[in-house]
Amino acid sequence: MAFAITQTCCTDATCVSVCPVNCIHPTPDEPDFGRTDLLYIDPDTCIDCGACADACPVDAIFPAGELTGPLRAYEEINAEYYAGRDVLAQATVAPNFHRWSPPSFGRVLPSDFAPLDVAVVGTGPAGMYAVEDLLLHTNARVTLVDRLPVAGGLIRFGVAPDHPSTKKIGETFARFHDHPRLRLRLGVSAGPGLAARHDAVIYAVGATQPRRLGVPGEDLPGSLPAATVVGWYNGHPDVGPDAVDLSADRVVVVGTGNVALDIARILTAEPAALAGTSIAPEALTRLRSGKVREVVLLARRGPETAAYTRPELLALAARGDLVLDAHDPRIAAAIDSAAAGEKAAWLRGVLREKVDWSAPPPDGRRRVVLRFHSTPLAFTGDAEVRGVRASGPDGEVEIVAGRVVRAAGFRGAPVPGLPFDEETGTVPNAAGRVPGLPGVYVAGWIKRGPSGGIGANKACARETVGTLLEDAVAGRLPVRRRGAAARLFGRG
Repeated sequence: MAFAITQTCCTDATCVSVCPVNCIHPTPDEPDFGRTDLLYIDPDTCIDCGACADACPVDAIFPAGELTGPLRAYEEINAEYYAGRDVLAQATVAPNFHRWSPPSFGRVLPSDFAPLDVAVVGTGPAGMYAVEDLLLHTNARVTLVDRLPVAGGLIRFGVAPDHPSTKKIGETFARFHDHPRLRLRLGVSAGPGLAARHDAVIYAVGATQPRRLGVPGEDLPGSLPAATVVGWYNGHPDVGPDAVDLSADRVVVVGTGNVALDIARILTAEPAALAGTSIAPEALTRLRSGKVREVVLLARRGPETAAYTRPELLALAARGDLVLDAHDPRIAAAIDSAAAGEKAAWLRGVLREKVDWSAPPPDGRRRVVLRFHSTPLAFTGDAEVRGVRASGPDGEVEIVAGRVVRAAGFRGAPVPGLPFDEETGTVPNAAGRVPGLPGVYVAGWIKRGPSGGIGANKACARETVGTLLEDAVAGRLPVRRRGAAARLFGRG
């Protein structure tokens, strides 16, 4: 019985390194790595050893024959990735053994390499992957800083509460908080003195600012950025318990990325199903008394190129309350003609219905409506949002809605003392090195923009740490007050 990788895959390739027969792809040295929703196990090559399941930091890997419910589809999804691929052509000994890449030693440190004092700003995935690399592969001392009073960053405050397996990677990161060469400082802003006390500083502060839509009425009361809603149901310290008003029966979410689907799923979930999760207690109380019966997801593009990933769509569709707005005949044509595995084909079996946007949502159970080829033109209302004027296949329509959530993406915010590219929302850098600021580096979304999931930050952080070490060996780090950080550890 082969194993299969399922919905909560973080794609950080921990499983790849332990597989004895190289049956998990794409690997970090393959072109598709970082571009797929999951990693995939080749069912014809897997020897059922279970090493990958033991190593997976998010409990995403199970014996394929034991999958039930919505996860049952992942046996076929894993096999589908290998359909038509000439796997046997890669074999060297037997069909179960793929050719391994030649060994590569990307870093060479001198035997007398002196311990570095490195500060890492941010306790999210990018920061923690950098910490892990420094602590496990060098003799560096690390000061880990976060402005929030609790650690976790995106894992703690960005992952939906009904995805507990995904949040579990936070436990993997937390084991480093007590490392003898790490000093954790929470509730502290990273000031200019940080650089003076350390040989190098890595900023992994993410991308927390919402992208503007640039439409009239965007700033009306009742129009909220996605970060506010996500922070609200996750109990973010910066978001109050009354930040999200659930008195409207219909909510429009602009965007169809994974965050948009998370928001739609949480707002329409049965509160009892969330009671055992990490949802903020105040948010759960408000959901119990809330009036939301319908969430409309506005997608500028069609089902062939929607922004969501397959696992997130499956998680939503599995509830049976997902509806496709059927005003556009192109939608049915795109779905029905799509080949197996293509994005549009994922929507086969989803109910199609023409929605009356001028009327309140129908009574009965809650639902989520996907409306493709539709762009918001304005948020309407006087004192607060009362609707969304949107384009679409049925011409311009007014969607009656009491709340709007803008989930069109994120961008980084300027970091004091660092250069900033307003167009990309990132800190300009070369492989993580900030030009003109020796000893200053970036990792994660502030480095490359808000792209890729949790696992994408592992390779990103490794590149940054590699650049830092390269500079240290070459003598390019500035001369700091040597020993200042060491004294913080009681060693100076």
